[in-house]
This record gives sequence, structure tokens and C-alpha cells, in this order.
Amino acid sequence: MSRRLLLLATLVALPLFAAVPRNAAAPILLPVAKDPTVSFRLWFKVGSQNDPAGKEGLAALTAAMLTEAATQKRRYDEILDQLFPLASTYGASASVEMTVISGRTHVDNLADFYPLLRDALLTPAFNQADLDRLRSRTLNFIENQLRFSSDEELGKAVLANEIFAGTRYGHLGAGTVTALKSITVEDVKAFYTAHYTRDNVVIGLGGGYSPALLDQLRADLAKLPAGAPAPVPAPSPPALSGLSVTLVEKPTASTAISVGFPLGVVRGAREWYALAIANSWLGEHRNSSGRLYQVIREQRGLNYGDYTYIEAYPNGGVRMTPPQNVARRSQLFELWIRPVPHEARHFALRAALREVDHLVNHGMTAEQFEERRQFLKKYVLHYAATTGERLGYAIDDAFYGLSEPHLVQFRRLMDELTLAEVNAALKKHWQLGNLKIVAVTQGAAAFADALVADAASPITYASPKPAAVVAADQEISTFPLRIRRAAVKIVPVAELFAQ
Repeated sequence: MSRRLLLLATLVALPLFAAVPRNAAAPILLPVAKDPTVSFRLWFKVGSQNDPAGKEGLAALTAAMLTEAATQKRRYDEILDQLFPLASTYGASASVEMTVISGRTHVDNLADFYPLLRDALLTPAFNQADLDRLRSRTLNFIENQLRFSSDEELGKAVLANEIFAGTRYGHLGAGTVTALKSITVEDVKAFYTAHYTRDNVVIGLGGGYSPALLDQLRADLAKLPAGAPAPVPAPSPPALSGLSVTLVEKPTASTAISVGFPLGVVRGAREWYALAIANSWLGEHRNSSGRLYQVIREQRGLNYGDYTYIEAYPNGGVRMTPPQNVARRSQLFELWIRPVPHEARHFALRAALREVDHLVNHGMTAEQFEERRQFLKKYVLHYAATTGERLGYAIDDAFYGLSEPHLVQFRRLMDELTLAEVNAALKKHWQLGNLKIVAVTQGAAAFADALVADAASPITYASPKPAAVVAADQEISTFPLRIRRAAVKIVPVAELFAQ
């Protein structure tokens, strides 16, 4: 991207970010006079943390019953037939703490689109047939797609459950098989009545909308029931002691590995942006410049990519930039090793953890720091390319209570942060002594034995490697992990998310 384009992107973005209100209860408005579309994001302060015990998945299922089901006026197939010629859509995103009902349409189609969105929110039908269809789809996702079609997402889901075990974050947002089968239409109605209230929603509106639309939206949402549910306390993830390992046994051709630990800093804190620099250097998502990518994929050709995160990053396999509206009060550091051959799993794990260990203990160099902060200052301009994405970030700013918008603050701090601050944040918040390891693999028992024995894990290649790589391999193959037998468990894949 040229300097002229970067400057133009900045000038376009900053006024929009600056429009974020400080009061999260106020409407979040991003008017763009020349935008021919209107973007809706209606933030309800509810998520999977609000699932009642034994009804895990209710928040996500309720959101789907609003946006992928009938209303009192129209069957769902009729809604789809009316949306199609409008080239418009609406849907729901239900995460741990946020549910966002979003929609987008051309201004010329607003008169036809808006009643459909309004009815979905205010007069859902809550038909048994729709519940059966959406429940069946969710069960298929858990029992077939997640368990057997995506080892990467499976490992990440197990890791999150393990790290937040015993808290309101500690279950799959989609739910469990047993809980989903127990959810009734009455459960959905009660959850909707309790959480989809006029006191529990924040309006987000962007693009070429008129003041009259905002007035109409306010008046319509005022028809929702009154009341706000009691706040859910922030989770306190259990303290980790040493390295603990969960091996998911399944018939698979390669091993997917996820590693992580709770992270006690969230977006908006100066230390978070310091960690963002180090994180980007170590494992920027879908970026070949990351250190892990270079070590594991480029130099050794073991897999497709290796990345790290300091925030929740769902569906990483299908996105290039961070998602919006998955904000949460408790985060995790996550290291994602995309599938490697089984014979390289022990080596790849050691290679990744050795890099984390070196970064924490030795810090970034001045050259690495300078390159990475300059990269990020430009790269974040790609995070919010559309009005809808900018609106999503504005809502997240409200969630975190930011007086200065996140992406504006991000770019500013790339100029202000020092190398000493980055390395101090690494020492304070990252570590290798206490973490969770999840591997989706075949032959889990043999892997467990090798891990506990701290057995050497030499690696061979189909073609010669440079002398520097060979020398590093010798160190990697014996890098100590010190995993206790009692800290290793093997779980058959069919048992995951059952109840």
C-alpha cells in the first residue's frame, strides 16, 4: 500500500472512530453521508456466560431463533424470499459475553428490509419446527463437523474449555449434546424475555441512514420488555500449575496443537498494546513474517502456519483480520500450531515453546521492535475496511469503556511505546512454566509416554537442511518440557462436548 493510500485510509477512518460515545448505553452512531448502504448492529449484553446450568447453548440457540426462523407474520422461507431480491441480510453473532444482531441493506431497499429486521426482533414466532431444525444443525456441528472435520477448531475449543473450566466461560458456546437436547421452546421464550429487553440493548447504526431511521429504531426497541438481568461476575480462571496436557484421541492423519494460558490484560490497557507488538512478531495471524511461521513452516516445512493471539480469535481458519464483537473481560494467550505429521508433533511442540521461552527470557531486540511496530501501525488500517466493521469496533470500544477508540489508540501507541515497555510486559504477562497443551492426534498413549519421559524427538527431512537449522534441531529435540504423568489425560473424541 502506498503512503498516499495509507494517509487517505487514516483520514477516512479517524472521524468515524472519533464518533464513538463514551456512554455505552447511548446509541453508537457512525453516519457516512456518501455510503449507499445502512449497517445495523444491535448489541444485547448477553452470551454463553448467561446459559443456565444444564441448558448450555441456550444463548446461541435463542439468537438463531430470532434471525434464522419465522416471525409471527412470515415463515422463514418467506423471509428469505423477500431478502433475496433486496441483496440484503440479517443475522446474529453470539459469543461469550455479547450477542449482536446485525443487518445491512442498500438505502433504496430500506423500506422493504427494515420491517423484516424489526419483526425478527420484536415478534419472533418461536415455532417448534424451527427449534428442531436449528437444534439439529447445532448437534450436527458438534457431533460431526467440530469433532471430525476441523482438528484445528476442535483443539482450540478444548483449550478454551480447559483454561476456563469451572467458570461461566468454561463451555462451548454452541452448547453440549445433552443440554441441547433438553432445550424447549419455553426455555427459548424465557431466555428471550429475560435478556432481550430494552434496558439490555445498545443501538449501533452506521452508513447512509437518516435521523428518522434512528428515531424509528429507538421507538421500536422501546417495545421490548423492560428490565435488565443481573450482571454476571467476571470469570476467575483456575490457576495453572506446571504444564498440563489433554490429548484428544481420534483417527486423523496429522496432529493439531493448541497451547495457552489465562491472560490478565485486555484491550485498552497500555500493556495490551505492548504485548500486541511482541505477539505480532512471534505469530501474526495468517502472516508469513511471524517467527513461529518462519521456524516451523518456512525453515522446516512441517505445516501450513503457526500463530499466536492475545485475544479470543474464533474461526481463525476462515478470516485474515481480527473479528469484531467477541469482546470479553477475561482473555487468554493462545498458540496455534496447525496440523503437523504425527512423527513431528513432539518436535513441533518443543520448537514453538522454545521460541516463547526465548522471547520471554531475552525479550525483543531493538531491530525486531522497530520493524514490528512500524508494520502494525500500517497493518491495523486493514482491520476495519467497511462501515459495518468500523461499527463493530465502535461497539467493542463501548464494551471496554474506551475513551479513545481502540484502533486510534493502537496506532498512536505504536509511536509511543518503548522496547523496554514491551519486554517488561512480556516478563509480567507471558510465561512457559504454567500452561495448557491440547493435541488432537492419533496414538495419544504413545505421545503421552514420550511427553512424560521428556524423550528426545529428533526429526528427519526428505532433503538436506542448512547447517544452522540442523544445529538448532539438536537443541529443539531435547528442549525440556517437564510434564508429569498426572498432568496428562487422554479423551476420546466422541466424548467431547457430550454433557
